[in-house]
Amino acid sequence: MNHKFIAIAVFAAAYILIIAFYHRKAYTVWGACAVLLAVGVLGLREALYAVNWNVILLYFGMLFVSEVFLYSKMPDYLATVFASKTSNTAIAMMVICAFTGGLSIFLENVAVVLLVAPIAISISAKCHITPVPLFIGMAVCSNLQGTATLIGDPPSMLLGAFAGLTFNDFFWLKGKPGIFFAVQVGAVTGLGVLYYFFRRHRKGMPELAKTQYISLVPSVLVAGLVGMLIYSSFIENLPAITAGALCCIFGAIATVWYLWHARRLDVHRFAMTLDWPTGVFLIGVFILVESLAATGVIADLAAGIISITGSNKVMAYLIIVWLSVMVSAVVDNVPFLVAMLPVTKIISDHIGASEYLFYFGLLIGASVGGNITPIGASANIVAMGIIKKHGYEVSFKEFVRIGLPFTIAAVLLSSAFVWFFYE
Repeated sequence: MNHKFIAIAVFAAAYILIIAFYHRKAYTVWGACAVLLAVGVLGLREALYAVNWNVILLYFGMLFVSEVFLYSKMPDYLATVFASKTSNTAIAMMVICAFTGGLSIFLENVAVVLLVAPIAISISAKCHITPVPLFIGMAVCSNLQGTATLIGDPPSMLLGAFAGLTFNDFFWLKGKPGIFFAVQVGAVTGLGVLYYFFRRHRKGMPELAKTQYISLVPSVLVAGLVGMLIYSSFIENLPAITAGALCCIFGAIATVWYLWHARRLDVHRFAMTLDWPTGVFLIGVFILVESLAATGVIADLAAGIISITGSNKVMAYLIIVWLSVMVSAVVDNVPFLVAMLPVTKIISDHIGASEYLFYFGLLIGASVGGNITPIGASANIVAMGIIKKHGYEVSFKEFVRIGLPFTIAAVLLSSAFVWFFYE
């Protein structure tokens, strides 16, 4: 049987099952990998070499660092302090959304939403307003800012590994502002959109009970990790897994501190709070997408886009950005991004454009596109699940009413920023 046909069929089936059974996506992607190995589309050696282990180390290392930082309650303390200094509820909602996004620059999105959720519920209850728009705002800001740095979210990790970008490259790349600044332009615009929806909730800000943080040690570890990532970016010829190794080292230190500070070796309880399935899912996605590359499907896809755009750089850029937005609105962006990165490389080489123009456009579209619908990103699903437990139902239409204009505004400004500097 034609291996190309099998690879396409397995990838498509996996995508459909991921949509239908999102919480079982790790099982789905590994089932697909098993089929590919069984029928000989890929060999075991090819599959192992397809996995970018630096990305995997980055992800798992940040899992431990993030969890211990959240345990310290420092983010909780800061959010309460910032919100309590605002003059009215609408501004407080903006501050909470901006703070959620700020944390997501360095921490996993779902964990951040879970952390800030109690503060958002408290503000909503004390001011007698619905928490629905606030939770939608928190989710979309978290997804957007996760794009800003190498360690913010798996799609950024994937791009960094594929393009060989360091932590610093996300801030300043070849003498030009990096994607971090493009995201901030989109974030400011997005917050303006959110204020349009929040403005009718303007009420006097009640007093909030301040939460005391447990320890400064996790904050120091986070700062130390970021510092080491910045420092390593200036050193040439380091091994490809340097960033991942640093994250794992700091993750191990953070875990040892947690177990000592908690005064109990409850390793099982700590381990169960971590998002292991997403890491396992990432490993499988590398293998799944390798089947498309090995059988020529990715080359065919690139050729198809080139046949439409020709050498028109503007058209190619717009197709990459907005196709990413539309696809990521309804399906998981990780397999899509992994599949499209080599496609954008082929297109940029054909047109003679900077590959970073298309890389950054792809990342912005794929990451922010998930903000359109309540099923487009994990943070959205978690945020809607939390408020449902508090008795609030959020319709698909209600989420889209805020998520769609936020996405359009953020993507337009962010992608325009990238075009201006990298065209």
